[in-house]
Amino acid sequence: MRKVAFYTLGCKLNFSETSSISRMFEEKGYKKVEFTETPDIFIINTCSVTENADKKCKKIVREARKISPNAYVTIIGCYAQLKPKEISEIPGVDAVLGAAEKFRLIELLDDFVRPEQPKVLASEIEEANTYNNAYSINDRTRTFLKVQDGCDYGCTFCTIPLARGKSRSDTIENILASAHDIVNSGVKEIVLTGVNTGDFGIRNGQREDRFLDLIQELDKVEGLERLRISSIEPNLLHNEIIEFVAQSNTFVPHFHIPLQSGSDKILKMMRRRYLSPLYQDRVSKIKELMPHCCIGVDVIVGFPGETEEDFLETYHFINDLDISYLHVFTYSERANTMAAEMGEVVPMKERNRRSKMLRSLSEKKKRFFYEQNIGRVDTVLFEEDIEDGMMHGFTDNYVRVSVKYDPVLVNETKKVKITSINTKGYAEVEEVEQEILAH
Repeated sequence: MRKVAFYTLGCKLNFSETSSISRMFEEKGYKKVEFTETPDIFIINTCSVTENADKKCKKIVREARKISPNAYVTIIGCYAQLKPKEISEIPGVDAVLGAAEKFRLIELLDDFVRPEQPKVLASEIEEANTYNNAYSINDRTRTFLKVQDGCDYGCTFCTIPLARGKSRSDTIENILASAHDIVNSGVKEIVLTGVNTGDFGIRNGQREDRFLDLIQELDKVEGLERLRISSIEPNLLHNEIIEFVAQSNTFVPHFHIPLQSGSDKILKMMRRRYLSPLYQDRVSKIKELMPHCCIGVDVIVGFPGETEEDFLETYHFINDLDISYLHVFTYSERANTMAAEMGEVVPMKERNRRSKMLRSLSEKKKRFFYEQNIGRVDTVLFEEDIEDGMMHGFTDNYVRVSVKYDPVLVNETKKVKITSINTKGYAEVEEVEQEILAH
């Protein structure tokens, strides 16, 4: 039985696709093993959102060769689609597969016999026009369920449309079938994911469903305790979606909404499909209906032409918003994007300074949000995540909780009362159901 190991860089969508590809190998008789267990085959699923992700890919290939010098090393994912020839020249790479080929890799790679020269199987991105179902399972307590792929937006900083193709989706029927399979496996929480998740419903270039239609049907799946939306564009987060989540028994009060900039000037240069007033309206609507809702925000600093005044406008806009945490991205130039050709480059030292300021703001926002939850009773899904004898889990509204490790609690949802926030920034709790928490 040949052994295969996987390594995933990047987003939740990549994790869902890696998991599905790993199940394809297991169905063909391969044994899935850890990266360090001298596998016969390595599959490295790459990201190309930042320059750092590209460098990580090269490092992982080097490590794979140290662990198993004669193994077959295959690179898939966004970086593989964008720069297949460049990756094929990395010492130790045997095959590079693009977006249209990655789900056929077992069929395409001739039983994984190492070639004299690396194989490059990467069609033009227009060929990536079929939808491949994917979800993660047995990897984490929660499952990432892919519902959409590709993107029709043209943000000037982004390579994702070049790496994943046009927006396309699964059918609601197929997604419901996957959700039932996931529930039957014992998973308690499903996270809906995609490149542009809120754009769900496009098949063969035509819109056939709405994201609202999908979540209304998923809310009816029996046995599913939690549904979470991974990320949704503000212009696609319509009031009907917010109102539905607010009254749902299954969808949790947690939204992750990309902002990218609080400066309307920069938003226009980025070619985003909204301006700051719309974003502010979305946050206000959520908090009106769900005061304890967690709201995460993506923001990019150092975009070409971003002056100190523009950055401070972003800083103050976010500071005034009732949000819970930030994901801060330092802008990095990506080939074949409009932003890379723009003038007024922000020096890297200045980009890093701005990133540090926003990360500090994020910590303050997160601490304040956690403190607002002290005294609340909520449900926690505990994970198999042990640190210094403690295990962790997340409340419905994404507050991370820390309790003494108890194997009985793994993958269980329990009601607790949040009592304090410890020095590591985790919420501490007391038992509500008397038999639960080990002390």
